Amino acid sequence: MAITAISGMGGIGKTELALQYAIAQLAQEQYPGGFCWLRARDQEIATQIVVFAQTKLGLTLPDGLDEKGLVGYCWGHWREGDVLVVIDDATEFDAVEPYLPPSDPKFKVLLTTRLNLGSSVQSLSVEELDNESALTLLEKLIGQERVQSQLEDAKTLCGWVGNLPLGLELLGRSLVQKPDWSFQKLIERLESRRLEAKALTARESGMTAQLGVAAALELSWVELSETEQALACLLGMFAVAPIPWHLVEGCLSDQDKDDLEDIRDEGLISRNLLKRVEQNTYQLHQIVQEFFRIKLNEDSEREKSLKAAYCKAMVGIAQGINYSPTLDVIAEMSASIPHLEELTRQWIDHLSDDQLIGPYVGIGRFYEWQGNYDLALPWYQKCLEQTQQRFGNEHPYVATSLNNLAALYYNQGRYTDAEPLYVQALEMTQKLLGNEHPDVAQSLNNLAALYDNQGRYTEAEPLYVQALEMYQKLLGNEHLSVAMSLNNLAALYDNQGRYTEAEPLYVQALEMYQKLLGNEHLDVAQSLNNLASLYRNQGRYSEAEPLYVQALEMTQKLLGNEHPDVAQSLNNLAALYDNQGRYTEAEPLYVQALEMRQKLLGNEHPDVAMSLNNLAGLYVNQGRYTEAEPLFVQALEMTQKLLGNEHPYVAQSLNNLAALYDNQGRYTEAEPLYVQALEMRQKLLGNEHPYVASSLNNLASLYRNQGRYSEAEPLYVQALEMTQKLLGNEHPDVAQSLNNLAALYDNQGRYTEAEPLYVQALEMYQKLLGNEHPNVAISMWCLGALYQKQGRNKDAEGLYRKALVIFEEKLGSSHPDTQSLRNFLASLS
Repeated sequence: MAITAISGMGGIGKTELALQYAIAQLAQEQYPGGFCWLRARDQEIATQIVVFAQTKLGLTLPDGLDEKGLVGYCWGHWREGDVLVVIDDATEFDAVEPYLPPSDPKFKVLLTTRLNLGSSVQSLSVEELDNESALTLLEKLIGQERVQSQLEDAKTLCGWVGNLPLGLELLGRSLVQKPDWSFQKLIERLESRRLEAKALTARESGMTAQLGVAAALELSWVELSETEQALACLLGMFAVAPIPWHLVEGCLSDQDKDDLEDIRDEGLISRNLLKRVEQNTYQLHQIVQEFFRIKLNEDSEREKSLKAAYCKAMVGIAQGINYSPTLDVIAEMSASIPHLEELTRQWIDHLSDDQLIGPYVGIGRFYEWQGNYDLALPWYQKCLEQTQQRFGNEHPYVATSLNNLAALYYNQGRYTDAEPLYVQALEMTQKLLGNEHPDVAQSLNNLAALYDNQGRYTEAEPLYVQALEMYQKLLGNEHLSVAMSLNNLAALYDNQGRYTEAEPLYVQALEMYQKLLGNEHLDVAQSLNNLASLYRNQGRYSEAEPLYVQALEMTQKLLGNEHPDVAQSLNNLAALYDNQGRYTEAEPLYVQALEMRQKLLGNEHPDVAMSLNNLAGLYVNQGRYTEAEPLFVQALEMTQKLLGNEHPYVAQSLNNLAALYDNQGRYTEAEPLYVQALEMRQKLLGNEHPYVASSLNNLASLYRNQGRYSEAEPLYVQALEMTQKLLGNEHPDVAQSLNNLAALYDNQGRYTEAEPLYVQALEMYQKLLGNEHPNVAISMWCLGALYQKQGRNKDAEGLYRKALVIFEEKLGSSHPDTQSLRNFLASLS
């Protein structure tokens, strides 16, 4: 005998499905033996079978038989042909089984039930409707035109009842009775009355369902044990989203895990009140969640204990989202985020003072560390609002909230928004905690980092030093906060060109991070990146590359392939290749970093401007000037807009655009930009800084190109002396300075002064950059041109040919420098 169970929660449409199947089969003249509909809840099934046989089949039953005998006689004397027997709303299979037809193929039994009857019965589980089907049902109930004219509100109505067919039918019939009501008015009634709204309780004649939504669920509720009801109430506190089971176990940590699973499976899942969506993950229907919350509020003692347990456990989950969550942590935590968000929406008043900021900070960190700053922002803003509302305007949690919001603005490049919050947080922390406290040190560090990024180095340094000393005094010499402080101070020195002071701090921070965190951690990756950048700034490229590669691989492994930190790592490695003349390797990394930043940070962010600048600089090095110019212009405009008109990044942008114009012979356009960049750097960085030396060099080269030799020479000399003083006697920038001064002497016919400088620059380039670098080729070209002017054509030819090989390999045959050098070589013959 074929037995099929249609299972699902109350109101899902089980009875309607069975009824429509029977009607369809009747129309097709199937089941000639008849259709027998039995209601399991109405009265004894045996009585219904006997009455059906007497009234519908005309059977005369013999006397003297007991109940089972009468049922057996009915089944045995049923009319011929296949028979469909529907038993509607079976609450227990054991109560139904004794009255089922005998094992005869002509009998087909269809059960509707809220229970999961297990493997003994073939089951068809009925789910809620999808969005499109829900709207279609609503249209059939109240008319397509009315639904389409208020489509968004119609979707909201469907969502309110979770696309539950019974809920939709009740709402639809209510709207038919109220033709002048807008959907919005009904939504407002539902929001205020919830499941007690008349539209969800008042059924009409002609409906298949016998009850309203809440009443339908009440039938399942009364069958639950006290422990099952308690679990149901707890589950009702979660969001309508997949619930990782470990969250539930965390709330009921004093309960045996196996017992808890039995309560879940035998009490809630078996009655289709809870659905398993994947391994160790479960979900409530929206209406069931609403019903369970009503039940939670009906028992004050249960409500108090469950809410306290729920809040404590969920805050613990939020606090587990640390400052630098890895890809694994993010993946693990993603399923918890909807429930943490629900905690802040529904249960915030039940959080203790110590618990209040945990969920907001956790959610904010979750989004922030993925680079989703726009998603993180409202959580940090809400955290500040909530702490101020509960604690007033001066409290350590308010200071923490100010710091977190400022840090997000800082990451977004919104420095003017960040600064007053950082200052306010620092002053509040000092006032509340005294002048020596780890939180004060953190506040000092944060404000210093902001100044550092704005190029306000003289303001940043004393704050960094004060924070470091405070951390060492309070936490000892080996602590993560001390490592972070060392790293920050080293970065400041690096930005100022104080490389000999920066290196030992970077190395000390890296070693401390590795010791405290192990060899694979985001802070270690960042430390590797920083040290590599220092080596690159010093021209120590062979030492920088393995550190950059290691940092990139580690960051990708920990954060995935799309993250702002990964973009930074790609950008750094590309810059190294660019400096080494490995342009074909650099370009795809620059492009990838730019696209990633635009996607993650939006089209207007300082890091995006930096990426545009870097890619444009690469194009200039390759002679692709028409491609470079719009990127330089875009980067300059963006930097000025985001950072103001006086910032080191703005000076860099001005300098880069001026260099492009200089290379194109557009001297009148280049000069004011060079001058502006030099003055800005001197003002922001002081008179002795590698960037100031670079600006002096650039302006001097412009004057040389224009034949203004007397103006160029003192700038070249000053730049050379400054570069040697700041970077030592062996650095690519020193070689560049020597080469530039030699070129000036060369242009003036001062060949005896020019030659030793050219030779020194060439040897330095070869030593530092290897024999196959465009800068080496340029140096060879310059020295060869000097020899040609002196009539030493054979010496010149040898240098030209070596340089041409490098250009063709590194820059390509179509590069302007390659073509120009080829012309020089031809001129010898």
